Amino acid sequence: MTVLLKISRFLAHYTSSFIILIAILSFFLPNTFAWVQEGQRASVILGLIMLTMGCTLSTEDFRILFSRPLDILIGAVAQYTIMPLVAWGLARTFHLDPFMTAGIILVGCCPGGVSSNIMSFLCKGDVAYSVGMTTVSTCLSPFVTPLLVLWLAGAEIQVNAWGMFQNILLVTLLPVTLGVLFNYFLGKRKDFQTIQGIMPGISVLCLACIVGGVIFTVHPQLKANGLNLILLTLAVVTLHNGTGYLLGYIVGKAFGFNTAKRRTLSIEVGMQNAGMATVLSRNFFATPAIIAMNPAAALAVIPCAISCAYHSISGTLLASFFSLQDRRKAKSQNKKEASN
Repeated sequence: MTVLLKISRFLAHYTSSFIILIAILSFFLPNTFAWVQEGQRASVILGLIMLTMGCTLSTEDFRILFSRPLDILIGAVAQYTIMPLVAWGLARTFHLDPFMTAGIILVGCCPGGVSSNIMSFLCKGDVAYSVGMTTVSTCLSPFVTPLLVLWLAGAEIQVNAWGMFQNILLVTLLPVTLGVLFNYFLGKRKDFQTIQGIMPGISVLCLACIVGGVIFTVHPQLKANGLNLILLTLAVVTLHNGTGYLLGYIVGKAFGFNTAKRRTLSIEVGMQNAGMATVLSRNFFATPAIIAMNPAAALAVIPCAISCAYHSISGTLLASFFSLQDRRKAKSQNKKEASN
């Protein structure tokens, strides 16, 4: 078990590098992750990720959540307005294919990513606020995500909002609820606490499987369109993510949040649950039946897959930037005190 804990910590620390490595591997050996796309395996894997998230939530987290309703409300509104609208605007600006449009809009309409809590911790943000925002946005996602996707992408592509609602409910809210119950009833047991320690590693491995499965699905499109498609998608994902960070910080400043909360809001708004977007795009926009009728449908999952890796990288870099600011400020303060 000690070895598993060390592996888990390693994977959690090097999440972005590991996801990129898996993406490269699956591009050159696409059949490695073909099994992920069989049946509902991708949905089960996402459900496992959400279960690990639920197992980290305690009654104290919910107590903090209900004690700060205004902060959570501001965060939730920012989350579900900024990212969807920015995604829609970028799709129009870059004149994206309808399926790619649906993919980037889906990323924007998904809740905050689980790894955002880690990034908030690394940059001395408000971790309790981060956990609260992630929890609320995830709980709202079965209702808000399908409606936003229908509104923003419905004119471009057929959107099964009711089916999406049922799918999100099944693979997100139910596993999170089960995880919370497990933590409530078993949280004080040492063996369960040990299992909690390896959950970050399990979550990273599951996310890697989802990304690998997506690369397998879009491999023909990537080979056909090559570097141009990758660069275009990367440009859109970068602008989407970066604008979310910037506007999230600005919203926090506008409402008088302290530095820790502004950083957290920036990260929470900018980092999406791209793993969920990937599974949803595969289940509703790029099923084998749809791809058989229209091969371009595979494009819907590409923005989601690239977001999986890119959000982890950019979140780590942003957290490092905020930490560097703190070190420079402390160094400057020490110099002033020394000169006095």
